[in-house]
Parts: sequence; C-alpha cells; structure tokens
Amino acid sequence: MTRSSRLIVALTIGFSAAFAAPAATQPETTARTETAMFAAGCFWCVEEAFDKVAGVITTTSGFTAGHTPNPTYDQVSSGGTGHTEAVQVTYDPAKVTYETLLETFWRNVDAVDAGGQFCDRGPEYRSGIYVHSPAQRQLAEASKAQIASQLGKPIATEIAPAGAFFAAEAYHQDYYKKNPVRYKVYKWNCGRAQRLEALWGKTD
Repeated sequence: MTRSSRLIVALTIGFSAAFAAPAATQPETTARTETAMFAAGCFWCVEEAFDKVAGVITTTSGFTAGHTPNPTYDQVSSGGTGHTEAVQVTYDPAKVTYETLLETFWRNVDAVDAGGQFCDRGPEYRSGIYVHSPAQRQLAEASKAQIASQLGKPIATEIAPAGAFFAAEAYHQDYYKKNPVRYKVYKWNCGRAQRLEALWGKTD
C-alpha cells in the first residue's frame, strides 16, 4: 500500500480529529518509569508491537529527528520536515528492561533497509533508536553490532540522541485498536509481516 493509500485509509475514520494541532512533548520520566523512543516504519504497527510487551505503560505515535517544529502528518509525509515516524514508549524498568525493548524493536524492523520500511518509502520512514542516556546508547550500539553479525549485512538503523518528540494527530493514536479491519488490510498489503518472517522466521 502506498503512502497516499494509507492516508486515504486513515482519513475514512473521521478526518475531523486530524485538525487537533500536535504539540511537542517531553518524556514523562519518574522514579518508577523510563522512556524509550523507536522508529520502525508505520507508527501504527510499532505501537501494536510495543503494547504487547509486559511492563510497557503507554505508547504514543509521533514524529522526531527533524527540523520542523510542530509538524503535521501531511507535512511529515511530504518528506520535507526531516522527521521520521516514531513511537515514544513509557515503561516500568522494574518489569521490563531496555534490552527487552531493543529485542522487540529489532524483531519489528527491516534493519537492512535504508530506503524506508516495507511499503512505506522515504526518509520519513527510516528506522532509528533515539536514546535518552549514555546507558541506553551503549546498549543500543551493542545490540546493533549483534544484529549486524547475526544478519551478516550492514545495518541502516540510525542511533542518535532523543530530541523533541511531537505527538501525531489523535486519529493516529491506537489506530490498530480503533480500526482493526482497516489496520489489518493495510499491514498485510504493506508486506510487513511477510518481510519480518523472512528476516527472523515465524513467530507465535
């Protein structure tokens, strides 16, 4: 499914919600929670993957690593903002480790694809790990080296300091829950599951 087809799918669920202006958000980190940020293509799919992980508290779809403040989905999709679709993950480190989140990330991204992810092409769909601390960077770099060795290919996923994160419009949040049929059609037609199975084998 092309980017334009995906946008049409999204708009059919009630475009009025899209007019809510996105705003920059900062990670809500307390003594009991920590924040991670990942880009692995379509943020609808990334939300679904991390919501399944025990210990994850919330996931938020949005945009990061660009130069345009308060970008809209349309602006990011045009490819002119420098942003990539990303998901901000708030988690309980007493219940899930950052290493486990990295494992989830790698199993849900085509890490050797430098041109986008699955059917979604362009830098706005590039993969990335955006780290909030030196400890996260160390773990991310180590995991990237391990994946490169495992796949035997260069890894296109960028690792960079987490910058401003802008939440996407309301209709994108929990899209896979709100619109399960449309979401499943998009995901299958995009070839995400098929490519991930080719990379990692079949999972339960």
